[in-house]
Parts: sequence; C-alpha cells; structure tokens
Amino acid sequence: MKLIVLDRDGVINQESPEFIKTPEEWLPIKGSLEAIAQLSQAGYDVVVLTNQSGVGRGLISADMLGQIHVRMIDYVQQLGGKIQSVLFCPHHPEDGCDCRKPKAGLYQDLSERLKISFQGVYSVGDSLRDLQAAQLAGATPILVKTGNGRKTLQTLSDDENSALRDTAVFPDLSKFVDALLHGKL
Repeated sequence: MKLIVLDRDGVINQESPEFIKTPEEWLPIKGSLEAIAQLSQAGYDVVVLTNQSGVGRGLISADMLGQIHVRMIDYVQQLGGKIQSVLFCPHHPEDGCDCRKPKAGLYQDLSERLKISFQGVYSVGDSLRDLQAAQLAGATPILVKTGNGRKTLQTLSDDENSALRDTAVFPDLSKFVDALLHGKL
C-alpha cells in the first residue's frame, strides 16, 4: 500500500483564522486538488488527518463539517482523484484528548483501521503540530510553506524542535507531489 497523509487547512485549502464554517468558505489552494488527483493516479491512497476544533468550540456542527469534506472530496473526484478517508479531531484544544495533533491519536486510529505502520509514509502539513504528530507516529514529516508553513519554518531552528530540523520543505503540495512522483525524495 502506498499511502500519503495530508493535513487539510493550509495544505489543501486556504487557512482561515475565523474557522471554515461552510462549504462556500472552503477554498482550495491553487494546484492542491490537482496534486491529490496526481497522487491517486500514481497509485497512492490519500488520507486527510485534521484538527477541527471549530466543532468543539460550537462554531460548526459535525454535519456541516461533513458537508465541507464532501465538497473537498467531490472536487478531487472531478479531477480524477480520490481521498480515501478523512479523520478529524473535533475537540477543543483544552479537552486533553489523544487525537488532537501534535498527539498521534488520529494516526493510531488510521493504523488500526488499515493495519499498517507509518514507516516510509510521507505526512504533509503546514504547522509544527502536524510535523510533531507525524514524527511521533513514525511517518516522515513534510512541511509546505502554504498556510502557516512559513511561520513554522522559522521555528524549526529552535532548540526544542531540533528533531525536525531536517524536515523536507516545499513551497506547496503541488511541488511536493512533483518531487515525489519524479523520484526526487
């Protein structure tokens, strides 16, 4: 099984400080949907793991979040791609759950469902917590500069993040996919 794990906000779609609360507010980053389609067509299974605390904060219902994800999945399918699954943490950051990144609970859930390890699996994110969760789960973290990526890149040189210093960095998801599919990783 060839698997790629993606964060949602800031990797696939534009980040919003006000939370994305409707399908209409969900706006893809240029080239991201095509990149997912390319991954699918190259035989990769694409899974999205995302923190969605807007649910826990009462800003959005789980049903509305589902509608947003249906829009994302539909757009990718229109381009000939497929998102295999979307797993999300609905909890407020102070809930202390195990599924909210930087913890690896979403990865553990996926590992149990698919009966896999994350050895050799790339996990693409734009925030430090994405990279930390991927590393904790045994995946190879990849940073994109979209979303919060530029800010995150500046923190990788901090002493407490030294384990992530060698993380591969790409301008966006599309450039990562180009490198992967052309054997440059």
